[in-house]
Amino acid sequence: MRWLLTLLAIGLVPMTILHAASDDTVEHVVLGIHGGIGLEKKDMTPDLDRQLRELLTAALHAGKAKLDAGGNSLDAVEAAIRLMEDSPLLNAGKGAVFTREGRNELDASIMDGRTKAAGAVAGVTVIKNPITAARAVMEKSKHVLLIGRGAEIFATKQGLDIVDPAYFWTEHRWQAIQEIWKQDAEQKAQPQSSVAPWKSKHIEYGTVGAVALDQAGNLAAGTSTGGMTGKLYGRVGDSPIISAGTYADNAAAAISCTGHGEFFIRYAVSHEIVSQMKYLKRSLKAAADDVINQQLKPAGGEGAAIGLDKSGKFDAAYNSEGLYRGCITKEGKVRVRLYEE
Repeated sequence: MRWLLTLLAIGLVPMTILHAASDDTVEHVVLGIHGGIGLEKKDMTPDLDRQLRELLTAALHAGKAKLDAGGNSLDAVEAAIRLMEDSPLLNAGKGAVFTREGRNELDASIMDGRTKAAGAVAGVTVIKNPITAARAVMEKSKHVLLIGRGAEIFATKQGLDIVDPAYFWTEHRWQAIQEIWKQDAEQKAQPQSSVAPWKSKHIEYGTVGAVALDQAGNLAAGTSTGGMTGKLYGRVGDSPIISAGTYADNAAAAISCTGHGEFFIRYAVSHEIVSQMKYLKRSLKAAADDVINQQLKPAGGEGAAIGLDKSGKFDAAYNSEGLYRGCITKEGKVRVRLYEE
């Protein structure tokens, strides 16, 4: 983040921070992002706190720069997510978690709120920026979702950045899967009747997403993830599933989700929020709170959603201890939060 600090110091990136309010509602927003439901607050260090805030701020400015240069909402979403994918701090791209087999398998999706066009990739292992591949599927194929080797061949033919799978290896994610393997070995050695439920604090955190509103009034949403630490081979969560982890509709809002993907798929979370806004005439805040806290939480689903409505109002709802999130207004004012602040 040295480059960001330099830009801040010489004034090329304005560092106007919005004062924290009693909730997450902010008006006149052009871009909102999230970096997942986050670590438990007790595990957060001052240095990591600083790095995360700098990363989220940089992603907001990257997306806003696209809008300021005349780009559309899809450009802003892709730019913000690409920057977060390139960081080892979050569970997307470079920082992706490991599967039970010790692989990094990435998922992403993007959606245009004006046309309802959408694209997604799942289970990819060599595409540097899955969000760009998702957009390529949307714009350069007849399909919505491509998976595995097929998605990788398509991305290669489109000239996207392809990397060795070793690119995604990071020490802290490797340690997380080591812990799970250790638990697996311990449980295997125990009598079946004494086996405790499998659990790990590393299960999932850091999925990234973005929602944007451009000058033409068009909304877009995108989400990118490495999935759940220790996920079984072939498992796909909500992030690449349109209507579950990602949805955008100019008539209501753009939504990006993070959390326990199986619940978000079953409850069609992003679409449900938009539907409540369209048909029940609920506000973004009310709809998101209902789905995340009144529907998912009682069912045992942990997670969050961020949204940006057609008027430029940003909001977030989460039933976890924290949610890495931020937004930037059309005037360039930034707000970044990790927990309740």
